[in-house]
Amino acid sequence: MAQSNEIRTYFEGRWHDGDVPVMRAADHGAWLGSSVFDGARWVDGVAPDLEAHCARVNRSAEAMMIRPTVSTEEMVEIALEGVKRFSPGTAVYIRPMYWAIDGDVTAIVPQPKRTGFALCLEAIPMAPPDATATLTTTRFRRPVLEDAVVNAKAGCLYPNNARMLAEARAKGYTNALVTDALGNVAETATANIFMVRDGEVYTPIPNGTFLAGITRARHISNLVADGVKVHETVLTFEDFRKADEVFMSGNMNKVTPVTEFDGTHYQVGPMTRRVRELYWDWAHSRR
Repeated sequence: MAQSNEIRTYFEGRWHDGDVPVMRAADHGAWLGSSVFDGARWVDGVAPDLEAHCARVNRSAEAMMIRPTVSTEEMVEIALEGVKRFSPGTAVYIRPMYWAIDGDVTAIVPQPKRTGFALCLEAIPMAPPDATATLTTTRFRRPVLEDAVVNAKAGCLYPNNARMLAEARAKGYTNALVTDALGNVAETATANIFMVRDGEVYTPIPNGTFLAGITRARHISNLVADGVKVHETVLTFEDFRKADEVFMSGNMNKVTPVTEFDGTHYQVGPMTRRVRELYWDWAHSRR
């Protein structure tokens, strides 16, 4: 689903204007869900961690048993060429993707001979600086590697996230704080999660049930360099109820303060503001 009317798509070796069709009805990815993607951002003339996002989509393809066909370096070049087609100052969402075209004799296992690739650029503004989120619980949980391809940023994982979001919205909240199979906090339905207590930062330890995001890693390294103690550890709902601040971390909007978790309210505090400041200072230093 397009979120804007300003889209450029790189497909079959050239750029196209608009939201062009890239899959056929019989493509493995269209009817059996073997698609992976990643997301990066072009904002204020910089594309933070673009190379890392392009490298990850290739790893996701391999996890999905799809043969990646575009090198990280080539993908970065394609993306940077494409963003020049937008007006200066336009915030662009950079979305490279792969999908399998053929299956084996049973049709189930994707085959490596042919791989679909496209890179979609879409003009999507950053959220305003005062945007916040509210969280609630959900009965749906993150799967484990034995259940799903959780080591890939795969399209087939997102219906579960959609169920989480729909349940949270029905309860009057904007997002859900999601647990793993053991009931420990993993992330939200759309982003990684951090909490602050007594001046120190905590985030769920990666345990194979969720993607420990590229932006998440950037926040951690920025905070550590700034002298802040960061804990990657096991966290529960009760830990979040005792937190001083909570914020979400994702590529789309980088930092989103959380103002409520099921009746527990938080201020947009100094650590959350500092994380955002550190991120953009780092990003603009890469210009």
